[in-house]
Amino acid sequence: MSKDFILPDIGEGIVECEIVEWLVAEGDRVEEDQPVVEVMTDKAVVEIPAKDTGTVTKLYYQKGDIAKVHEPLFALAADGDDDAADQQASSAGAEQADSESAAASNESAKQTTSNNRGGTTDFILPDIGEGIVECEIVEWKVAEGDSVVEDQPVVEVMTDKAVVEIPAKDDGVVAKLYYQKGDIAKVHEPLFALSGGTSAATNSDNDSAQAQQAQQPQASEQAERASSSRSASTRQSGAVRPGKAVASPAVRRLAREMDIDISAVQGSGAKGRVLKDDLKQHQQAPQATANGTQAAAATGTQSTTQSGGTRTEAIRGVRAAMAKQMADSVSSIPHFTYADEFDVTELIALREKLKQRYQEQGVRLTVMPFFIKALSLALKEFPVMNAQVNDDCSEITYFDDHNIGMAVDTKIGLLVPNVKQVQQKSMLDVANEVTRLTQAAREGKMSQADMKGGTITISNIGVIGGTVATPIINKPEAAIVALGKVQELPRFDAQGNVVARKIMTVSWSGDHRIIDGGTIARFNKRWQEFLEDPTSMLVEMV
Repeated sequence: MSKDFILPDIGEGIVECEIVEWLVAEGDRVEEDQPVVEVMTDKAVVEIPAKDTGTVTKLYYQKGDIAKVHEPLFALAADGDDDAADQQASSAGAEQADSESAAASNESAKQTTSNNRGGTTDFILPDIGEGIVECEIVEWKVAEGDSVVEDQPVVEVMTDKAVVEIPAKDDGVVAKLYYQKGDIAKVHEPLFALSGGTSAATNSDNDSAQAQQAQQPQASEQAERASSSRSASTRQSGAVRPGKAVASPAVRRLAREMDIDISAVQGSGAKGRVLKDDLKQHQQAPQATANGTQAAAATGTQSTTQSGGTRTEAIRGVRAAMAKQMADSVSSIPHFTYADEFDVTELIALREKLKQRYQEQGVRLTVMPFFIKALSLALKEFPVMNAQVNDDCSEITYFDDHNIGMAVDTKIGLLVPNVKQVQQKSMLDVANEVTRLTQAAREGKMSQADMKGGTITISNIGVIGGTVATPIINKPEAAIVALGKVQELPRFDAQGNVVARKIMTVSWSGDHRIIDGGTIARFNKRWQEFLEDPTSMLVEMV
């Protein structure tokens, strides 16, 4: 008997994906956890594995099609079923439909509001990150009475990790917003209600469907009246948002193939949705929308001054998580600090020499990749710096992978993504990953995988200012280093002459339970050698 494989949640706020390549064909046998299909979201390419061992009986999509989350992706006849797949196709489909119908009926009492008169469906807040059970409403992109289209961002929410946009799953009219700005919404509970959507029509019986069709003209008129009465600023907030775009995975893939920044494209679809024709028009006049977006951002910025009084805000989201993490780290880890000066004159000169060359290849080469790669080379000789101790300090775990974190200052607070397996990456690989992580963090689009598994952290306070710091360890790691700003200072050369050199102070904090002063001093000296003579890294790289 065949059983449908339902496409699961594959990322925060993702409701659809594009079929890139089927790795099996109908009739093929697959093993549990074997990759079956490769799909592409607007963030990454993901392989979907089989949950059971059996035979593929049906592929519901072709290469290039758009598959929906929580809908059947393929059908599998699991081992142990004696019936042939071809003979059982129709009966299995009927049983599957009955099963899904029964499940939907049971679930509707808790999650869906649907009646014959209104056809209104609650949008249930999905899982938006591992372990996250609630989020704060940052901003509603729509109001009650507004019409929305599939994939249009409806609300921006903030978890303790990042800011996430939640899109609509269907076309329709917003009937109800269950929370106000600043409220705390619960995962798996209704977030907003949508009327006139395809989900409502599907879940209704024939009489309900006819009633809904009869009310469609009224709903459309209501949406038009609501849209026309909305102010220009409200429409703008839903249509043009710097750095973000409403588009399907297929359109995003076409934009990448055409080498177009989709966030700079003016969408002609509802609420600014970017269509394929928009990409073609943008290619002919690439500067028009970019200038318009900058002008809108400039005119929309206002400053106000206040005197006297006070203002109290709740500490939530990323800042609340950081406060808890830092307090736990300081109270449970005995910190000690070590600082030293690095002469980075040669490093900066090398970076300036290579910067233009690799910029033409699309690589943004900053000094951070050099610091990260040099740190990895030094960790090979001092594995205790890449270790973690358990809570009662009875065991120490050494990590083969150098997952080096970098603290990023964002509008929602401090985020610490990490570059995975630096010991296996080239300098250019590290540079590309640093660029990706920094951009994702500042846009509030950081994935949980990028935030997990760090083994040591670099904090670059120097980009803002300051020379010396006492950084707090990112528990459960054993060490963290803060980079101060680069200063051009007088120093003596080998002949005793005073010369101008570029000097940076680095400040370490270590877990004194497993790292002593001598170890961190020797480790820092090795790191310093790589950075002060960057060509010495060549002989150490794999």
